[in-house]
Amino acid sequence: MAQSDTVTRILDTAEVLFAERGFAETSLRNITSKARVNLAAVNYHFGSKKALIQAVFARYLDPFSERFHTALDELEARYEGQPIPLEVLLETMATTVLTVPAERHSLKVFMRLLGLAYSQAQGHLRRYIQQQYGDVFTRFTELVRRATPELPDAERFWRLHFMLGTVIFTLSGLDALRDIAAKDYQEQVTVRDLIRRLRPVVVAAMSAPMPSPAATVDEKPHANAQIG
Repeated sequence: MAQSDTVTRILDTAEVLFAERGFAETSLRNITSKARVNLAAVNYHFGSKKALIQAVFARYLDPFSERFHTALDELEARYEGQPIPLEVLLETMATTVLTVPAERHSLKVFMRLLGLAYSQAQGHLRRYIQQQYGDVFTRFTELVRRATPELPDAERFWRLHFMLGTVIFTLSGLDALRDIAAKDYQEQVTVRDLIRRLRPVVVAAMSAPMPSPAATVDEKPHANAQIG
């Protein structure tokens, strides 16, 4: 077997198992057994489990980062220094996200890996993503800031993370949503149909009025207050 075939087999197996089980629950032995390679092959090509995790993310994030930078270049040229509308920015990000998994496994796997990067990311993975891809995410965040000048920085931070959480949760559960739509509503839903429906929701979330100040203890409803 050629070296590149071995590396591809290890990466293909690792990304599926990581997406299904998580990082901590997936051992190198799980990966080598399913990939039908020995542990020495993993150590030779990657050196450690940490490096393997980083390599799995690089397969998606390298092309995503390059294409997203290019797409943002085109937007900035089109708008000639003016703020790019929020909906255009989000549409561009969604379009770029959709083009990458077509060359690998499924969109569902990609989204689950991104979800793990939020929920299970260890220090080494956070540092790796920040060092390797922080520039494109910083650039996008700055463009969103220019598109939403009315939002305080802290509020924008939370809304961006709520938005990304919604997108990741929705697209990582794509198969289940398609089954429900077909069974309960007789709809055959494509990924682009889902994005079309998701777009106005996340745009509205980013553009919503500021929340009211948190209630103090004295402002909480009285225990005897009636509901309705």
